[in-house]
Amino acid sequence: MPVRRLFALLSCALLALFALTVTDAAAEPRAAAGDVVTARSVNAPGFFYARTWIITYRSTSTTGQPITVSGTVIVPFGANANTPVIGYAPGTHGLGDQCAPSVHLEAGDETEGLLIHQYATRGYAVAVTDYEGVGTPGPHTYMAGRSEGAATLDIVRAALRLPGTGLSTGAKVAIVGYSQGGHGAGWAAQLAPTYAPELNIRAYAVGAPPANLKTVADHNDGGDNAGLVFAAGYGIDVTYPELDMTPYLNETGRAVLADLSDDCTEELQSDKYAGHSLSEYTTEDVLARPEWRARVDAQNLGATAPRAPVLLYHSNNDEILPVEVSVNLRAAWCAGGANVTFMRTNTGPHFVTAALMSPTATSWVADRLGGNVPTGNC
Repeated sequence: MPVRRLFALLSCALLALFALTVTDAAAEPRAAAGDVVTARSVNAPGFFYARTWIITYRSTSTTGQPITVSGTVIVPFGANANTPVIGYAPGTHGLGDQCAPSVHLEAGDETEGLLIHQYATRGYAVAVTDYEGVGTPGPHTYMAGRSEGAATLDIVRAALRLPGTGLSTGAKVAIVGYSQGGHGAGWAAQLAPTYAPELNIRAYAVGAPPANLKTVADHNDGGDNAGLVFAAGYGIDVTYPELDMTPYLNETGRAVLADLSDDCTEELQSDKYAGHSLSEYTTEDVLARPEWRARVDAQNLGATAPRAPVLLYHSNNDEILPVEVSVNLRAAWCAGGANVTFMRTNTGPHFVTAALMSPTATSWVADRLGGNVPTGNC
C-alpha cells in the first residue's frame, strides 16, 4: 500500500476516534449540586436502629464556586418513599477537619447526637452537613451564610440520591439547626426557592441564629466567647478573595490567626481567647473598613422571607447570641410575608436552651411534616 494511502487511512481513523472521544465527553453528565461523590457505610454508635453513611457531595461556595462537602446520612431501618428527610445544620464545631460532626458521629461522641436522635427515632432520615472546609480540603468558611445554606440543602439532595436508602426524591423535607446551625438553616430557608426549588420543604426550625454578625461581634468582643468572634473574622477572610486580614494584624494577631485555623469549639471557647479583644490583635478596626463591613453584613439574615413555615426560637438569657438579633429577624421575615412562629423563651443560657427546646422544636417540625399549617404569630 502506498505510504500516502496508509497515512490517509490512519488520519481518518484518528479523526473518527477523536470524534467518539469528544462525543463521549459531551455525553458524560456534569456534576451537579447535591450529587454524591463518595459514600461509606459506617456503624455509628447509638444509631443501632438505622443505616449510616459518611458521604462527600457536591455543593456551592458563597462566591458561587463548585465545592465538595462531607456529611452524614442516617436512615432508619424500614425507610421508604414516604419517609421525611431532615436537613440538619449543626452548631459550631470548630475550624479543623478533626472537628467535623461526621468524625464525631462515627466515633460516638457527637455533642449534638441526642438532638439528632430526636428526629431519627421518629423514623425520619437525617442528613447532617459538615459545612465547607470541615472534613474536606480547604479552610472552613465559618459564618459564610450562602455556603452554609447551600451545604445544608445539598446534603438533603445527596441523601435523596444516595443508592440504597429507599427514600424518594419527592419526600417531605424539614431544615433545622441551632446556633451556627440556626444561621445555616436560616440561609437555607432564604436560598431554597431559587437554589433548590425541587425540594419539598415543609418547615424550618431556626434556633438562636447569629442573624447579625456585627451585633454578635460587639456583644462578645473581649468576653468569654471572644474566640468565636476571631473565628468568624477568619471565616469571612477566607471566604472572599479580595479580603486580606494580614496587613491589619500585629505580630500577636498573626500568631493567633495561625493558631486558631484548626481549633475546635473547646479551644475557641477556652482561656486562650477569652477576655481578649480584636483590638489587641489588629493595627486598626478591621470591621470599620467599608470592604469588610459590606462582606460581614452580607451574612446577615432577613433580606428574603422563607416560603415554608418557620419556627424561630431564642432565649432571653442567651449569653453568646443576644436575643435582639432574632427579634429583628422575626420583624424582617414577617414584613416579607413569611409564616413565622416566634418563641422568645426563658430557658437559660445558650447551650441549655438547645437541649431544653429540642423536644418542642422536634414536635413542631413533626406537625408540619404531618400536614398541619401553623397560624404563626407575626
